Amino acid sequence: MTLAIIDYGSGNLRSAAKAFQHVGTEEVLVTSDPDIVARAERIVLPGVGAFADCRRGLMALDGMSAALEEAVIAKGRPFLGICVGMQLMATRGLEHGVYDGFDWIKGSVEAISPDDPTLKIPHMGWNNLASQCAHPLLAGLSPEPHMYFVHSYHLAAAKEAEVLSTVDYGGTITAVVGRDNLVGTQFHPEKSQAQGLRLIENFLNWNP
Repeated sequence: MTLAIIDYGSGNLRSAAKAFQHVGTEEVLVTSDPDIVARAERIVLPGVGAFADCRRGLMALDGMSAALEEAVIAKGRPFLGICVGMQLMATRGLEHGVYDGFDWIKGSVEAISPDDPTLKIPHMGWNNLASQCAHPLLAGLSPEPHMYFVHSYHLAAAKEAEVLSTVDYGGTITAVVGRDNLVGTQFHPEKSQAQGLRLIENFLNWNP
């Protein structure tokens, strides 16, 4: 089984690849080649930084957008977006302008605005997931798993059913989204120790 981690100049690629290799037997390929992505049996899109910059970097890879649509939407291959990789699944991003996303998860990527003015932005560090839906990605996690976040924006999903988990940071913030063969985490599972590795293992074993 081949897992492709897309390299488009953004993302914590080395630690992500090591985490997937640690828990799975899949061939893990870090790649910017759309042909490899199109053939991969599972696809991971990481991302660090601003929505527009990540989108620009991804779109600069000739054929990558079409390869993603073919593999993920047309063929239904399991897909995991991490941090900004998850945010790119949204309809649009509102960070320093308005930018189109994939429109796979209806909603907008909006600035976090905590009710408590003493809470710093970005939301950075460890936080517990406050709610979890019954989904194979979250199977076997502790009741309030500790995950590692670094972000100033979150995906405000239009459909409540597509929000699989939330986190509290002066208000409710989307932590995990999903539908069909698509899942995304705002936190970094590759940096979230045992709970993050369990989530990665769940993704590798998931057959939507």
